[in-house]
Amino acid sequence: MKHSAIQIRRKPRQSRAKLTQEALQESFVRLLHERPADKITIREITDIAGVGLGTFYEYFSKKEDLIALTIHLHVKHNAEQMKTYAQSLMKLSTDLDFQEYLQQIIHFQIEQIQAQQFLWSQVFLLERRISDIESYRKSYVMMVQMWQHMLKPFINNEEKLKPMALNIQRVCYGFVSQSLLIVPNFTEWDELKRDIIHMLRD
Repeated sequence: MKHSAIQIRRKPRQSRAKLTQEALQESFVRLLHERPADKITIREITDIAGVGLGTFYEYFSKKEDLIALTIHLHVKHNAEQMKTYAQSLMKLSTDLDFQEYLQQIIHFQIEQIQAQQFLWSQVFLLERRISDIESYRKSYVMMVQMWQHMLKPFINNEEKLKPMALNIQRVCYGFVSQSLLIVPNFTEWDELKRDIIHMLRD
């Protein structure tokens, strides 16, 4: 069942409140490794987080809002890691050509996803079950902007930069998400990486 939007009742402005919200997210992810999301109860999440039910409802109106926020923040964290890695590549080498740069970034992205394979497979699955279209678009735009940021040192023309970033995201997201949705225990990572790089060369 799709929901209209992520509804957060209380945004964590103080460090203690932020820690509480993070604890709820971490508890959900921990339980997700044991059973499907629809089998996890709010009571179980709060018990592991060490807070009461009332605290949960201070932040979220329902479990699906916690799930949607967890998905969004997981994608956001990945985007930040990618940008940090791209910046480190630029600092380490002044003569890195574009194709090598792109290949190293894709290699890093695949490594990060492979390291959390189960969680990513769940993210792609829950994204389709829980996220409304606006939340999905928000995450997708964030990833396209990430690619724009990483490509900008090599692509100065804005008219070329935007469609290139969009197409790279389409290829990477499509290949990875469909692989994990169809085969959650996917193992052909090297082949997938080669296929993505091959597609982006063409």
